[in-house]
Amino acid sequence: MHFHQFYLSCLAHASYLIGDGDECAIVDPQRDVGQYLDAARDHGLTIKYVVETHLHADFVSGHRELAARSGAEIVFGAAARAEFPHRAVRDGETLRVGGVELQAIETPGHTPESVCWLVIENGRATKVLTGDTLFIGDVGRPDLAGSRGYTPEMMASMMYDSLHDKLLALDDDVEVWPAHGAGSACGRNISSETRSTIGIQRRTNYALRPMPREDFVRLMTTDLSDAPSYFSRAAEINRIGARSLDDVAAPPLSPGAVRDLLEEGAVVLDVRDSDAFAAGHVPGAVNIGLDGSYASWCGTLLSPKDRIVIVAGSVEHSREAVVRLARVGMENVAGYLDGGLLAWVEAGYESASLSQITTDELSEMAVDVLDVRRPMEFAAGHVPGARNVPLGELPRRIEEIENRPLAVICAGGYRSSAAASLLARHGLTDLRNVAGGTEAWIRDGLAVER
Repeated sequence: MHFHQFYLSCLAHASYLIGDGDECAIVDPQRDVGQYLDAARDHGLTIKYVVETHLHADFVSGHRELAARSGAEIVFGAAARAEFPHRAVRDGETLRVGGVELQAIETPGHTPESVCWLVIENGRATKVLTGDTLFIGDVGRPDLAGSRGYTPEMMASMMYDSLHDKLLALDDDVEVWPAHGAGSACGRNISSETRSTIGIQRRTNYALRPMPREDFVRLMTTDLSDAPSYFSRAAEINRIGARSLDDVAAPPLSPGAVRDLLEEGAVVLDVRDSDAFAAGHVPGAVNIGLDGSYASWCGTLLSPKDRIVIVAGSVEHSREAVVRLARVGMENVAGYLDGGLLAWVEAGYESASLSQITTDELSEMAVDVLDVRRPMEFAAGHVPGARNVPLGELPRRIEEIENRPLAVICAGGYRSSAAASLLARHGLTDLRNVAGGTEAWIRDGLAVER
């Protein structure tokens, strides 16, 4: 049997190829599907099925494009009610790929239509692809189906049954292969490991320890962070099917064309690292670097209604930025600044900068400190006197921030640069980004408040 995990770090997303004989299935594909076609061709396999564990909310899937380019059949759980030709499966139904069987296990809880797929070789279950139902160290959050009439408590109760009656009924040596790893917003405590076994999870996963249903529901629905704003939009795109990436184009734009777009209300998205952005950028630009969780932060911080102009350090990075936006359903890119910031400056247009300070400098300054990390990170230790507004909440809470001397900090400088750029775009003028963030603050032996 051919079995391969594809892992997309920026979205902490895992997808899979399962093949036997001259056939294979692709499970939970990302939007840009070339790697699956290449892998199938390299192994002499025909893609027979494109299988989804559920309607993903954190990324846009390439199921329709992959099916169109390979001739494969798309497979969803019946409760998904997808609006394109597909096979709708119920509990216990099987797909055959060569001599391997894929058996559907309906596991509602993260979403109503969630399906895990049991891989059966020679009559024996060896692996289970758990989608967003069971992660390594965690389980899927239950609060993403509100628009379909389900409360988090209802979904958590379903999750309890799915875990205890179905997944934990599997043998301990069955391998667990989830759809996400650490950093995904689909769970709260996901491990950096990308595979495990039922037995290991039974012993170590906090959500699987023995407890009454009522305690499980309370645990799953307490202290949930806000879901990123693009989640509901991405799930709906997946239900109707995304268009081909070939149709998502972003042309090069002259500095004059960019200026015209800005006057019409477009947003400049600067995807360079925080140091480059601080040194100089188009005034009003939002900095979300390609070197971090770029796509998910773009989906969280930017509006799908805004036209976006990309500023990058190269043409290759500009194109990468466009593809990664499309992975979260953002196709509103007007183009990219041809020649980057240098072209902008050489055309005679004004640039802006952002002050970068060290933690030693911060310790000697009389400024307010805004910490944009998650509440759990903040509670574990922060700069004394700092105020916590998580980056994901900043767009709707930005009016709370006064225009006075302010240092913005996160763990290492990535999120704080994004936050500072949003604040500057909103009109705040006396801003500093703390290079190295709280990691540097602690490493330098400076006092921490908890």
